[in-house]
Amino acid sequence: MQNFLRFKQRDTNKHMIELFRNIIRKFRKSLFEYEPLVRIKIQERALLHNFEIFSKLNKDIKIAPVLKSNAYGHGLTLIGRVLDDQEAPFFVVDSYYEALILKNEKTKTPLLVIGYTFPQNIITNNKKDIVFTLSTINQIKEIAKLLERPQKFHIKIDTGMNRQGIKPEQLSEVITLLSLNKNIYLDGVCSHLADADGLDSKQTDNQRTVWNEMVKILKDAFSKISYFHIGATAGTFYEGFNNANVARVGLGLYGIDSSNQRTVNLSPALSMESVVVGLKSIKKGDRAGYNGTFEAIKDMNIAIVPVGYFEGVDRRLSNVGMFTIRGCECPIVGRVSMNMTIIDVSSIPDLKEGETVCVISNNTNEKNSVSYIAKQCATIPYDILVRIPERLRREIIH
Repeated sequence: MQNFLRFKQRDTNKHMIELFRNIIRKFRKSLFEYEPLVRIKIQERALLHNFEIFSKLNKDIKIAPVLKSNAYGHGLTLIGRVLDDQEAPFFVVDSYYEALILKNEKTKTPLLVIGYTFPQNIITNNKKDIVFTLSTINQIKEIAKLLERPQKFHIKIDTGMNRQGIKPEQLSEVITLLSLNKNIYLDGVCSHLADADGLDSKQTDNQRTVWNEMVKILKDAFSKISYFHIGATAGTFYEGFNNANVARVGLGLYGIDSSNQRTVNLSPALSMESVVVGLKSIKKGDRAGYNGTFEAIKDMNIAIVPVGYFEGVDRRLSNVGMFTIRGCECPIVGRVSMNMTIIDVSSIPDLKEGETVCVISNNTNEKNSVSYIAKQCATIPYDILVRIPERLRREIIH
């Protein structure tokens, strides 16, 4: 009877704590209710469409969504909620911090921390379904020495990228270290392709050979490993990784494929919108923006949009990029400022303040899409997406 009462009291306490947390969340949310100048819209249908496409590429490969770096700028907790019912083997995050945020949001899907984690954070973790990746000899030594309760781990092996991971010549030592502590449960093995989205197929073939050899050795040493993953978005197009059953899909999940081998119809999920907050006319010869880098070659109308490089509008778009209003292209004139950008709206003579401006389009055919912006800035789509600040409001469009 006493045990029953104790368990009942424990359940009551947990319920009260959760109730209190919900009250605090609602109160905090009420403090920040306002009409934002900038909105990030995430299309739920696009995310689920892309997830389904990659899931169907190979029935033997499960898709592990990559949510690191604020879900590539899309919003960590929002994306976690959308994909939590898709029966993914796990979500991939970079840090323990990201994993804790998702756990605080009651994410049901297991979480794989693929980045380096301090051993003290690993051994003190008490959250269920957070799995850590071990990637250095010293890290593994510390864990083998200190771990006193069972935990699951993935081991990262270096197949030729020479970044993170255990080298082939270190593998026997790693196997010995893992065997010394029976609390270490090897649940997965992973690596990363250096040039899956490039043209050097020879390097990828070399990595494939090393991967298959190292995985075979680990399988012989540990018979109950569940997951093997080396391919990311571009890597899903490669065949011959016969020791892989999971693909970590990041950029492709969000609808962008930077490789040269696209064979699927992906749908970009993210768009950014703002508003016109100022309108004025300037004369031929007038200059606009910092340092006068733009000079009007004719009389024109310009608009002020309250987004700049702090909001994720790359400064390299100065005088070359564009936003769209009502589907019309409006070139950026002058330098992109920290919190403002000037655009040419001469093609829309009846434009009014308060009208919507599409800063980043989710239409790949438009010149303010993420892929097109990346080309203009001589960079990669990842670089454009992850620079969108966390503080900007993101909303799921159902």
